Amino acid sequence: DSGLRFHYVAAGERGKPLMLLLHGFPEFWYSWRHQLREFKSEYRVVALDLRGYGETDAPSHKENYKLDCLITDIKDILESLGYNKCVLIGHDWGGMLAWLVAICFPEMVTKLIVVNFPHPSVFTEYILRHPSQLIKSGYYFFFQMPWFPEFMFTVNDFKVLKRLFTSQATGIGRKGCRLTAEDIEAYLYVFSQPGALTGPINHYRNIFSCLPLQRHEVIMPTLLLWGERDAFMEVEMAENTRIYVKNHFRLTILSEASHWLQQDQPDIVNKLIWTFLKEETTRKRE
Repeated sequence: DSGLRFHYVAAGERGKPLMLLLHGFPEFWYSWRHQLREFKSEYRVVALDLRGYGETDAPSHKENYKLDCLITDIKDILESLGYNKCVLIGHDWGGMLAWLVAICFPEMVTKLIVVNFPHPSVFTEYILRHPSQLIKSGYYFFFQMPWFPEFMFTVNDFKVLKRLFTSQATGIGRKGCRLTAEDIEAYLYVFSQPGALTGPINHYRNIFSCLPLQRHEVIMPTLLLWGERDAFMEVEMAENTRIYVKNHFRLTILSEASHWLQQDQPDIVNKLIWTFLKEETTRKRE
């Protein structure tokens, strides 16, 4: 309905159950490359470029990136793909959107899997009480400035972008699956296109007008996966998320893993997702 063109990468046969993957910041569909390969045997796996990212259309005004627009995008995409429900998986900002889609359109989500993002109500409540998390989320405030955040990412051949994934403080952990030179090149290629950072940062420029939420409850089975060495999110929020899920809730915290969990520990993440999907199917049959 928005009139925007969305880019996605798909694996697995059409007609199989849909698994829809929502990436975080600063990422694009490529952050799900390990999952696209893994789950195509039983699912039609679709990794999206969110509004403003990669090859998806990027409206120029920040008002076009309000949360209700972003949530409606997911609903429209599901219908455009010929489905009325899916397994929904989101990481980071995509995790925020996955929670919101599950809350607003519960009939569309059979199972919810979120990676390193707490329930949005937990996030807003926790941040107000814990200055340490407020500091870690300082980039939310930095991104409210016009043009300057985009400029900072481009300085010194996109040094900030590279460091996010590779530095000791914020990058993939020592025991993780390090990004290859080709992986880094893929990220640099996408975000070095003219204007490629404005859409992604615009997602954050509306957040304070949208939170706190009016509705909170999640009613489908939910898996929350968390890398404990996340430099941006405190692990206490993961446990607090339990109170908002009114169905089977499983939390798995990986002690050696970073914020970039599905790229950092793809084998473990994929195994945990399979277990959750199979377990719920068995339980329903019983």
